Amino acid sequence: MATEKFETIETSAIPLPIENVDTDQIIPARFLKATTRDGFGENLFRDWRYDKNNQKNSDFVLNNSTYTGKILVGGKNFGSGSSREHAAWAIADFGIKVVVSSFFADIFKNNALNNGILPVQVSEGFLVKLFEAIGKNPRTIIKVDLVNQLISIPSTGDSESFEINSYKKTCLINGYDDIDYLLNIKDKIETFEKVRQQ
Repeated sequence: MATEKFETIETSAIPLPIENVDTDQIIPARFLKATTRDGFGENLFRDWRYDKNNQKNSDFVLNNSTYTGKILVGGKNFGSGSSREHAAWAIADFGIKVVVSSFFADIFKNNALNNGILPVQVSEGFLVKLFEAIGKNPRTIIKVDLVNQLISIPSTGDSESFEINSYKKTCLINGYDDIDYLLNIKDKIETFEKVRQQ
């Protein structure tokens, strides 16, 4: 599934300063029945967003109109637990393009990248700066520059580089999924095959 091209994003952010957020909290197991990726955003963090009477929990950040944006800033160890790809589907369907944390579970990180979401792993110190900036001004703009692998807070001048697999970086910048990538290098593959057969 091809995704939207990603180069630079500048947006306000949604703070979720909770550690060890697992995939069952991101998308509870009872909502995994659908066979398409559409509609999962409605149930993102369902048990935190709604009470037992299916009423919105006004204290939860995703229900607070003060915080908006396409970046979710989470606590340490985001995406632990099961390997369900539906967690990435729910985040993407909700409209989030970047998740920031000081540590990601490996499977979640790969699922995110495969679904057009950029997981940005930062130092614990920089994560604190992000939460502080958002806490002082919920409209604080966070800039994520994928090409130069840099996340910054323009209003404070703070910035930090981040790592990403070069192949996944290429896919995100071009909006490729794995099949799109192979089709893009079809000529190179065919040339290689001809040379190999000689």
